[in-house]
Amino acid sequence: MQASHTQNTQKELALFDLDHTLLDVDSDYLWGEYIVNNGLVDEAQYRTANQEFYEQYIAGTLDATEYNEFVALFLTTLPLARLHELREDYIKREIEPHIRPKAMEVLCQHIEKGHDVVIISATNDFVVSAIAKRFGIEAANVLSTPLEIKDERYTGKLADKPNFKEGKIYHLDKWVNKQQLAGVTFEKTYAYSDSKNDIPLLEWADVAICVSPDDALHAHALAHHWAVEDWSI
Repeated sequence: MQASHTQNTQKELALFDLDHTLLDVDSDYLWGEYIVNNGLVDEAQYRTANQEFYEQYIAGTLDATEYNEFVALFLTTLPLARLHELREDYIKREIEPHIRPKAMEVLCQHIEKGHDVVIISATNDFVVSAIAKRFGIEAANVLSTPLEIKDERYTGKLADKPNFKEGKIYHLDKWVNKQQLAGVTFEKTYAYSDSKNDIPLLEWADVAICVSPDDALHAHALAHHWAVEDWSI
């Protein structure tokens, strides 16, 4: 019997951050505001904590495990079916109006060229996986912070490392290795992000594109001759 051989395929890979890159808002923060505004958590306690975590993220001092466990705690209180209903309403109301037209245009250009497209976000997989579908990206090409589910309920814990800063490289390397086992290698890689927290990701890629970047990333981009684009218009 003839042995089978994996066909090697060379492709190009485009990596897109989510918050303030594909969207002009922070989906993680808005989910917190959504559950507060709908009376699903204690308003004073949750909003104060959510704001503090967001400010830590902006400052680059966020403990990503602590924050994601804070977010996941609410998810433990309801069955998956109800959480999915809430998530769908949240995306329609709070996310769809904030998809950047330029982001959708660039993402679709990569798809039309036959490139693999991955959404890679520090936000948890409960939120990101559903938003990614709005961009036509299925779960296999979504890298986000994984939350643990046991017996059809969220546990409030992470299932692996946060997909944040160097953690994005950890999850990305695992994903790329899986592609290589399937015979796919990447001859050129692109990364799009707005945030200084994604400098490791942008350094990983062959082509770094800084999208409406924060001040620290903008300075880094100029120093390293990275492309800077304004997707806010």
